[in-house]
Amino acid sequence: MTQGELFGGLFDASPERGRSEPAPGAVLLPGWLDAAAQLRLVAACRDWARPPAGMHTVRMPTGGTMSVRMVSLGLHWYPYGYRGVAEDGTPVKPFPPELGALARRAVAEAYGATVGGGISGIGGIAGAVDYEPDVAIVNHYPHGARMGLHQDRDERADAPVVSLSLGDTCVFRLGNTETRTRPWTDLELRGGDLLVFGGPARFAYHGVVRTLPGTADPALGLTGRLNITVRQSGL
Repeated sequence: MTQGELFGGLFDASPERGRSEPAPGAVLLPGWLDAAAQLRLVAACRDWARPPAGMHTVRMPTGGTMSVRMVSLGLHWYPYGYRGVAEDGTPVKPFPPELGALARRAVAEAYGATVGGGISGIGGIAGAVDYEPDVAIVNHYPHGARMGLHQDRDERADAPVVSLSLGDTCVFRLGNTETRTRPWTDLELRGGDLLVFGGPARFAYHGVVRTLPGTADPALGLTGRLNITVRQSGL
């Protein structure tokens, strides 16, 4: 398989779960990645997770550790910023061009048409027309892992964030832009789902309340949940 084929494959929204706009600027496309594309992404994540500059546990400034483990591509994310050197002191793995192409396709499909009478077209979303992602964070959620409500504010760009789900279903909480408290909307994200949030939702608080163990497609050979978020750093 060539690099260009890595993320190829068909994209077919699940017929029983239609696309939706859970908040202005946020678009959910269920079943966007077909089974073959999911398998290829899981294989890629396994490669990215290997050392050097592999998957690691993140220690917060408060001294605690996150329950998810992560690996960065393009630039290494740490609380709270980016740098070119990974946790183990080695250069960060490069950002794959094929992943950038996939993210650009996701943004174009999410905002290329009016959804639910909300944001109208790609031109209405800051950074969508000339979207040039250059970093990605892969999070692995083992059983019992979660992620508290937070904002993605470490980038110097307000371009959309592309989120791809693989493996176990999770309850994803999409909040407001002001506080970690209500109002919020809880979404079910299954393996293969695409969530894009930009425009008014770009700096919304969000997190993962819980995962649902055993809900992954057995064909993936994956325990837990993988989430790939692709971003434009502006750095």
